[in-house]
Amino acid sequence: ITKMKSNNIIQEKSFAFAIRIVNLNKHLITEKKEFILSKQLLRSGTSIGANVEEAIGAVSDKDFLNKLGIAYKEARESIYWLKLLQATDYITKEEFESIHNDAEEICKILGKIQITMKTRNS
Repeated sequence: ITKMKSNNIIQEKSFAFAIRIVNLNKHLITEKKEFILSKQLLRSGTSIGANVEEAIGAVSDKDFLNKLGIAYKEARESIYWLKLLQATDYITKEEFESIHNDAEEICKILGKIQITMKTRNS
């Protein structure tokens, strides 16, 4: 079993992203009175880091890859909700670009980790 060390870049970035998502959710609820899309984003955006944490504690390489795969899917879903919030004028283009860049970076890192693991195990 390959172990990912704790205090790694994806763990840090996914946690920082979750904080930004929670704060954006607070803003959308209080300032924009938007409750539906923001809740979807809150779920997917905070799930990324939770699945990374589960991957760190994985019992097998298969379990590890599965949890990272879920984290990747949640990051893609977060991008969707961010695009929708921007397209419907709940967040500005500037707000969108800033947090969207973070989400894309997380996707790239998760994708690279998965490719590395699959290559190493084949």
